[in-house]
Amino acid sequence: MDQLQLEEKVAEYNKLLKEYGHAYYVLDQPVVSDAIYDQMLHELIAIEEQHPDLIYPDSPTQRVGGEILKGFQKIEHRYPMLSLGNAFNEADLQAFDDRIRNMIGDKFSYVCELKIDGLAISLIYENGLFKTGATRGDGTTGEDITENLKTVHSIPLRLAEPISIEARGECYMPKKSFTDLNKARAERGEELFANPRNAAAGSLRQLDPKIAASRNLATFIYAVGGSGESYGLSSHSEALAYMDKLGFQTNHERQNCKTIKEVWAYIERWTEERPNLSYEIDGIVIKVDRYDQQQELGSTVKAPRWSIAYKFPAEEVVTKVLDVDLTVGRTGVVTPTAILEPVQVAGTTVQRATLHNEDIIREKDIRIGDAVIIRKAGDIIPEVKQVLFDQRPEGLEPFEMPTHCPACDSELIRLEGEVALRCRNPKCFAQIAEGMSHFVSRNAMNIDGLGERVVEQLLREKLVEDISDLYTLEFEKLIQLERMGEKSAQNLLDAIEASKTNSLERLLFGLGIRHVGAKAAKILAEEFESMDALMEASKEQLVTIFEIGDKMAESVITYFENEEVRELIERLRHLNVNLYYTGKKVNTESIESVFNGKVIVLTGKLSQLTRTEAQEKIEALGGKVTGSVSKKTDLVVAGEDAGSKLTKAEQLGIEVWNEIRLVEELAK
Repeated sequence: MDQLQLEEKVAEYNKLLKEYGHAYYVLDQPVVSDAIYDQMLHELIAIEEQHPDLIYPDSPTQRVGGEILKGFQKIEHRYPMLSLGNAFNEADLQAFDDRIRNMIGDKFSYVCELKIDGLAISLIYENGLFKTGATRGDGTTGEDITENLKTVHSIPLRLAEPISIEARGECYMPKKSFTDLNKARAERGEELFANPRNAAAGSLRQLDPKIAASRNLATFIYAVGGSGESYGLSSHSEALAYMDKLGFQTNHERQNCKTIKEVWAYIERWTEERPNLSYEIDGIVIKVDRYDQQQELGSTVKAPRWSIAYKFPAEEVVTKVLDVDLTVGRTGVVTPTAILEPVQVAGTTVQRATLHNEDIIREKDIRIGDAVIIRKAGDIIPEVKQVLFDQRPEGLEPFEMPTHCPACDSELIRLEGEVALRCRNPKCFAQIAEGMSHFVSRNAMNIDGLGERVVEQLLREKLVEDISDLYTLEFEKLIQLERMGEKSAQNLLDAIEASKTNSLERLLFGLGIRHVGAKAAKILAEEFESMDALMEASKEQLVTIFEIGDKMAESVITYFENEEVRELIERLRHLNVNLYYTGKKVNTESIESVFNGKVIVLTGKLSQLTRTEAQEKIEALGGKVTGSVSKKTDLVVAGEDAGSKLTKAEQLGIEVWNEIRLVEELAK
């Protein structure tokens, strides 16, 4: 066979094998027998081994698994992979629906989808070719599992169009694959996987891609990364149809619903039919369909306001309360946790369950020695549902919360309006340890290598007393710690040194000011630009800032009034920790624009601009775009089908523009 014939054969085999694979793995409609497919694949492998120059980047042979990896690199997501808020009953869904209607009116529809119980993934394509794949991780940064994802047949290595795009979805293990895998592991005397989700996650985190290839994983794609409008798409349902066209596998059990009653009917149907599926689901995802309405609703730091996940009722089992453990958090709150006789719940062994607070313990009358029903709230957090009083042994005493801190023995107090008991000792070991762990966490100062164990070691050995002491650690003392080698010690010192240059918002979040989360820290840092300016800010200044309310403003004022806090800031300053905002900030002083310094709300459907484009242009001209109308709003831009926000703006006497006026002003 000459070179030309060889090239033609390789091209033909690539084309046919991809068509056969798509029909089998994505469409579930095989067009040839397994024997024919395998024979053709083995022939192609043999040719490629002899002629490596003929290997296509999207050849089906690339799915069998290549070299063993040395480890997983970190990948920062182009757009955050947010989690979803949860609903557990019809009332929760009605409240969600009410919030949507209050914000955008009644002219919208939902898309309901099965919530696949797997591992969230991000797939990046450039010019139609699969480039990288990553786990969700913490939502901002995931792990590069590209080589393992290449072995999943329902993930196309080349798209039907030469487009650059990000696809997001769920990688899962079908029930049959899970059963076969555990059967094989049992025969080899290996530990069994608890459930298909754990098996899928474990398979994707194998350093040997050949192991991942043998696990028969599958995917459902459920979203386009970033703005779908940039691809000419106007809704989520349009995006799913487009992903089908590109060659992805989406779940076709989805349904458009106009009302929350239709959503509930969909949920009831799949609650019944759930056992008949060939894969595991743990709930239903509900999304507002239109992209412009999604953008109008916006997101919190953690979750979009336009979507919610209904979680199926949790599996309930009976076990015994052996003891109650008390832990002290970074804000001094004492949290009780039930220690249980080990029991299997939703595929995992549970030995601890949250008791929340003293009021819950009294309300449910939970006592050490009781038989109790436990469940996993949202299939995640174990909790005690109720006590089986008919099984209570005689003589069990009611459980009493302590009067003094279990960590430092200081007196506990209960603040007015709160249910929690709180330790107010600023030198409490447990609080310092929790606070320091928060300070070094990924969304705060991001000091890699400082886990809870190392933090506790540093405190016990009195190498640190507060967060400022982290910046005085010495190599010679670090290597004396248990399990701390020279390389680990140096890496830790390098990470601590690098954290000094973080922008102000990371430090603010890391300080753990009550009610100030990551988003609020960013807003405060952008507004005041320096720690000194923020420390001297008045409540009047704070409450005028977009999204900073009375409660948060009072918390910030109270925090910085503390003399110990001010001394801590001074120590950080002398240790060269950055106290300034170094992110991008619009220089509004030099901008001559009608938008400069204005708080603006976009509502309704825009036809000439996407909502994202409009927001970016307004903010580049010094404006601030928010999702809700209030007395602080200066201007509302109303597109087609503008609803309740337009009505509220008119009631408050706020200036209203149409899109034509917006475009004209942006062009000036």
